[in-house]
Amino acid sequence: MARNITSINAVITLTIPGLYSSPQQLQQFSATNIFDVGTQDLNETAMGLDGYLSAGTINAPIDQTITLMADSLSNDLFRNWALAIKQQQDPLRCSGFCTLKGIGVSYGLVNGVLVSWPPIPTAGRTLEAQRYLIRWQSLTVNPIPGT
Repeated sequence: MARNITSINAVITLTIPGLYSSPQQLQQFSATNIFDVGTQDLNETAMGLDGYLSAGTINAPIDQTITLMADSLSNDLFRNWALAIKQQQDPLRCSGFCTLKGIGVSYGLVNGVLVSWPPIPTAGRTLEAQRYLIRWQSLTVNPIPGT
C-alpha cells in the first residue's frame, strides 16, 4: 500500500485508569488541526572554553496538544479528567494510541498527564475549538502491518 499524507483517518484513543478503564476514541477534531507535537530534546550540549563541544543524551517529555471542536463529545472526557484531577489532587496518568494510517504507523503513548485545558470554550461568533495539552513520558513506534 502506498503511503499518503492524509490525516482524515487518524485515530487517537486514551485510557485513564480510575476514570476511563477502557480506551476512549477521541472524536470531532478541529476543522484545521487534529494535534500538534512539539520537538523532543535528545542531547544537552555545552561548548568548553577550548572550543570542544561536549554532549550528553538526556530524557525529555513529549508535549502533544489535541484540538477538538467545541461541540465534540470528547470534550467531556477532558473536562471529567480535569475535574477529577482537581478533586483528587492527583495527576491521574493516562496511556494512549495515535494511529496515522496514511503513513502506516501507530504510536503508543506512555505515562501521560493532562497539563492544561480550557475550562470554558472561547466564545465569539461561534464557540471555538478547544486545545488540551498532554505531556507524555515517552512513546513507542509501531508499524501497521500491510502498509
